[in-house]
Amino acid sequence: MAYDFFPAPDGTRLALHSTGTGDPLVCLPGGPTDSAYLGDLGGLTDRHRLIRLDLRGTGRSATPADPASYRCDRMVDDVEALRVHLGLERVNLLAHCAGANLAARYAERHPQRLARLVLATPSTRAVGCEITGEQRLATARLRRGEPWFPPAYAALEAIVAGKGDADAWETVTPFSYGRWDARAQAHHAGESLDPVILTTYGADGAYDPARTREALGRVGVPVLVIAGEVDVVAPQPVVEEFAGMFPAAEVAVQKGAGHFPWLDGPEEFAQVVAGFLGG
Repeated sequence: MAYDFFPAPDGTRLALHSTGTGDPLVCLPGGPTDSAYLGDLGGLTDRHRLIRLDLRGTGRSATPADPASYRCDRMVDDVEALRVHLGLERVNLLAHCAGANLAARYAERHPQRLARLVLATPSTRAVGCEITGEQRLATARLRRGEPWFPPAYAALEAIVAGKGDADAWETVTPFSYGRWDARAQAHHAGESLDPVILTTYGADGAYDPARTREALGRVGVPVLVIAGEVDVVAPQPVVEEFAGMFPAAEVAVQKGAGHFPWLDGPEEFAQVVAGFLGG
């Protein structure tokens, strides 16, 4: 894997990681965090050159002089600077989880710079889709046969009721993965979030849902939105609602997958995404 640096408009030094061969696919991580957890996205590097962006202040990217620049809407300029740095007229863009909020705001401001857009188990804060507690619980109940289910479900009920503590949030972690095995546990152990970046990313002004929804209705490029069948973070009904905001979007529901579908079914994930990009 090779990595490179480029300047954001405010001078912050940002890092990209490039691996694989084929047409480039720019990848925005969730979190907000660095892009390492995306890995090769289930083997997509066999078909595409993945260009993963470390969001400002994460991974190899520098800490900005202005902490307010961690706000999601302000990071749109970072994505556009990356496109310019790569010399691409239009970009294939993939975003996961909270990265989908950044992708939505990018599509709002730079629709002419998109070729195709993939949103994998997306957060919907930028478009104002509400996720109800019952939607999360109904999805969680699909896992009732798992040995860890009773305490995890009780913890999720507490969180939905507004009574969840730090232990409860840790206890519900298995719901994020289609299989709570050693690989999933190692993946979770490698995750870390900077509380300052996390708080600022969605701070006041980061999102304008009505404006973004209206703009997405004019985005005419093909869009693929991927839902995990058992994902309590982004339940299927909400993912479908998000997809419906685009004129030309299709939804793929990956069976048995949680919030990280490329881990739960690598071959299926890679085939669906590569097939869409090649279409």
